[in-house]
Amino acid sequence: MSAAVPHAAVPFAHSFLDCGVELAVEPLPERQTVALSFRMLTGSADDPLELTGMAAIVERTLSKGTARYDGRALADAFDACGAQWGTACGRQSTLLRVLCLPEFVLDVIDLAAELIARPTFPDDACKVAVRLAQEELEHLDDDPQELLRIDMQRLTLGPVLGRHGGGERDTLPRINPAAVREHWRKFFSAGRLQISAAGPVSFDALCARVDAAFRGFGDASRAGRDNADFVFTPGRNHRERDLKQQYIGLALAGAARGDAEFATEQVLLGVLSGGMSGRLFTEVREKQGLVYWVGAWHEQPRGAGLIHLGASTTPERCHQTYETLLRELQRLGEDLTDDEVRRARDGLIAHCETEDDLTRARAAGLSDDLFHFSRPIGLQAKLNAIRAVTRAAVEAYARRLRRDQVCVATVGPRRLE
Repeated sequence: MSAAVPHAAVPFAHSFLDCGVELAVEPLPERQTVALSFRMLTGSADDPLELTGMAAIVERTLSKGTARYDGRALADAFDACGAQWGTACGRQSTLLRVLCLPEFVLDVIDLAAELIARPTFPDDACKVAVRLAQEELEHLDDDPQELLRIDMQRLTLGPVLGRHGGGERDTLPRINPAAVREHWRKFFSAGRLQISAAGPVSFDALCARVDAAFRGFGDASRAGRDNADFVFTPGRNHRERDLKQQYIGLALAGAARGDAEFATEQVLLGVLSGGMSGRLFTEVREKQGLVYWVGAWHEQPRGAGLIHLGASTTPERCHQTYETLLRELQRLGEDLTDDEVRRARDGLIAHCETEDDLTRARAAGLSDDLFHFSRPIGLQAKLNAIRAVTRAAVEAYARRLRRDQVCVATVGPRRLE
């Protein structure tokens, strides 16, 4: 095991263990619970092109049977520890999150290792997972906002990183139990596993238990840590649907999580879409009555960033809404006020000091730090960055946004003019 590395001004311990697992811990001795995040650095971006949806099927069936437990017995074992747990699959990660009492944390690590490192993928469970994924695809036609999200994802991130993680109609039938097991063997290993924990725990005790639980689990060499492989390219996509509303989304290049201006972008988005006082709500919805729904947000694949704006409107007002969204972006560099920046900044800080201070959020934030920065950063450093954002910085950032380099997707009866 490499030595635990303390980080200046933050009470973290961070180490690569002999088994290959990367472990980071934020000791919070005053808390009553422990939160753990197990992040396997593989997701839908690793799906074979002919088997898209595979990563999601692997995630769904990890807990359906292991070397020691069947699915029911594994769930009962977690329940016996009083643990709350769940799994999720994204583009570049597959996650297991657990919340438990401190006295059960070592037992929970053993159960997590059973689920992650020793699944059996029963035939019946794999077939059921595929069938459920096929049913979910069929239901997508009833959710135009989700269709818009899928189209925007493919348009902005490209055919690999932007593929629909739920699979496609022609790829899901090809996924069988043998293929699921082979995919797990190829992409799940100790060298791809990042574990973060927050709460009243001993780093040394966690190191010893994690190292023992995951010893011999695949390749111990580090993998899955490359930046997202895509080039942002402007484009348009329209999905024809006979709807009374028109859904519109646009995206432009933004800041990666590690960029110095990431906090500035956070405040900018707070001005745009920070509740009922945000510009998009007040200017586009309340004053002009253009939209039923409007919002702005961002996302960060590893090493990259995107800014999104979205709205639903009438087909007749689709082009006007598109131009208005771009105009609101432009205005941020022209008539921004100190009060708007202060309100957005205070809203972000309040969220950080409440929701993001929960024990499970601290573990999740630490997991994100390992994913984006390869080291712990901590909540306080992020708060300090937000507090330092000025009106001049937001104005300058807004003026540099490439509004002429935009991806636009629409779902509904009318194309943009």
